[in-house]
Amino acid sequence: MRLLKLIPDHTNIGFLRWQWPTTIVSTLLMIASWVLIFTQGLNLGVDFVGGQMIRVTFTHSVAAPVAALRGEVAALGYGDPVIQTFGAPNAISIRMRLPQGTDKNAGLADVMAKKITATIKADHADARVDGVDSVSGKVSKELGWTAFQALGFASIAISIYIWYRFEWQFGVGALASLVHDVSLTLGLFAVTQMEFDLTTVAAILTVIGYSLNDTIVVYDRIRENLKKFRKMDLSALLDLSVNETLSRTVMTSATMLITLVALLLLGPKVIFGFSAALILGIFVCTYSSIYMAAPILIWLKVTPGSFVPTETAQERQERLAREGARP
Repeated sequence: MRLLKLIPDHTNIGFLRWQWPTTIVSTLLMIASWVLIFTQGLNLGVDFVGGQMIRVTFTHSVAAPVAALRGEVAALGYGDPVIQTFGAPNAISIRMRLPQGTDKNAGLADVMAKKITATIKADHADARVDGVDSVSGKVSKELGWTAFQALGFASIAISIYIWYRFEWQFGVGALASLVHDVSLTLGLFAVTQMEFDLTTVAAILTVIGYSLNDTIVVYDRIRENLKKFRKMDLSALLDLSVNETLSRTVMTSATMLITLVALLLLGPKVIFGFSAALILGIFVCTYSSIYMAAPILIWLKVTPGSFVPTETAQERQERLAREGARP
């Protein structure tokens, strides 16, 4: 039985022919993403703007009526709740944003919690409120800033490793691809105003890992070919390297997309943003490993002889002595 191949062997696609149009498009998309982020902002979730978590157990039910609760709580006018099972199928947590004006009047949060718990008890006789926890907006902002710091430091640290493992040109290329991928993913949340919470941060960290993994695979093949084909034109060598890794790249992306699309369409609402971020991330990571990471090496003046060790004067004398001693 023959193995399924999405990409035929010995492909010869001239990817580098389109390096300037793709670079212009990528740059414009990155600029547009950051303009939207700074002007329209991200729709930050409870994790980053503060809120309340109400824990409820339905003692006489096998599973909590999540769909009904979502409509009942939303009808109170405090916004859409985030409802998840909490430990057992009949136990849930309800997360709500703090009402406007809570920073000046802390009692508004207590009023909201009492209305929500009263509504749940009135509509569900077996509902038992296990606790109400509040997170202030100040603490949430600190959490958000810490999360973005983690994203930045993780990106820089991994790029430094690539710099050490390969050469500085490869580190710059990997970091540029990473900025491109994260910018476009954040741009998706700015333009759609999907809720940006801690699960989204986890998705972006996953995008960072996938982006670097995809870039490293291409860079490793480029490095091998730089040693094998010293006289080949660099554009042709880069095209050869990308084509040689294309089958692996497409197969990996396709298998991940199958799972992610299933999660997006059939999964619970709470992971919709997570799935959407990863789906876009897979596309832009695959794109950037070809059209961002590879052309940057040309612009940074990498040549097949760039990484050939320089022979010192002593090594040259020793080599000439060995050659002169041969019969």
